[in-house]
Amino acid sequence: MYVQVGANCNICELNPGIYTQIRRYNADGTGMEIVARGIRNTVGFDWHPQTKELWFTDNGPDWAGNEGPQDELNRLPKRKEGANFGFPYCHANGIPDSDIKMPNDCDGVIMPAALTGPHSAGLGIKFYTGNMFPKAYQGVAFIARHGSWNREKRSGYDVVVARVNGGKATIEPFMTGLLDSGKNEFYGRPSYVFQMKDGSLLVSDENMGATYRIS
Repeated sequence: MYVQVGANCNICELNPGIYTQIRRYNADGTGMEIVARGIRNTVGFDWHPQTKELWFTDNGPDWAGNEGPQDELNRLPKRKEGANFGFPYCHANGIPDSDIKMPNDCDGVIMPAALTGPHSAGLGIKFYTGNMFPKAYQGVAFIARHGSWNREKRSGYDVVVARVNGGKATIEPFMTGLLDSGKNEFYGRPSYVFQMKDGSLLVSDENMGATYRIS
């Protein structure tokens, strides 16, 4: 059983033995292990169907500017259990925090596999293993981006595809239309993705109280 324990603050120093982790337990609650550290707020994680490596989204701090630090898509490499992903000292692709400092802030930190946009709030993630979608979607990760809440120019409010190439990924649009950039208005907030047995994809929308089925 895998469990995330996020930060209980926007940006602050916390006991790294308690907060900002992904943990795993035996089914009966025993045998707790910390598999990843320095994670501000991950809501979704999944395992790559071929490499079996853990991939997870992570939301960056607020009130640090409209352009970032950007949110992250992270990968935990094999045999790197307990690795550090930077919070609260190092953000995005190696940006030291402006307020909470330590010597060599980003030394030893695993950098993101991809950046997912400033304040876009990536939540659910699911690697596609079905047969309904075209072959080009085999093994990609779908990510629900919940959307920004305090960015002047709104961003997110969609589902994107992460195409994995080794330890990195590229981000592409997949499900759009819930954000009118011209009016700076949104009409839906995707929260999670789920693959059905027939290979279709469900997307939950917190704002509309709806679930969309993509086939």
